[in-house]
Amino acid sequence: MTGFLVMLQSATQSERLEQVASFVGEDASGSFGLMRGHGRFVTSLVFGMARVRYLDGRREYLALPEAVAYFDCDVLTLSSRRYLRDADYSRISRRLRDELVQEETQLVELKHSLEQMEQAMLMRLWRLGRGQEVET
Repeated sequence: MTGFLVMLQSATQSERLEQVASFVGEDASGSFGLMRGHGRFVTSLVFGMARVRYLDGRREYLALPEAVAYFDCDVLTLSSRRYLRDADYSRISRRLRDELVQEETQLVELKHSLEQMEQAMLMRLWRLGRGQEVET
């Protein structure tokens, strides 16, 4: 028995997973599975974990912050900004949680910086409207 090929692609890495027996992911309509011989299929995966099972019985998990999944001719291409891959569910869950916390911290800092820029621009526009000199 032969499996299918999974091509993982992100902005910084790409991998080929060969001899895959099944893939289980989730899109807006819910959880779904793919196996060899499935017809052409395209969907947008939601944020979360996907599962890959190999012909030899091994399992791996993929943490995907959204991805496009395209299956055709026994090749599943997953394109995402980034992804994590691990055979240990607990470990990949921790890594995903840690990355989410770090990303959330960076977003808070970015939001604060944008708010400061917005306040400075509003002050500058207010001064221009009053005819005051604006130093650059």
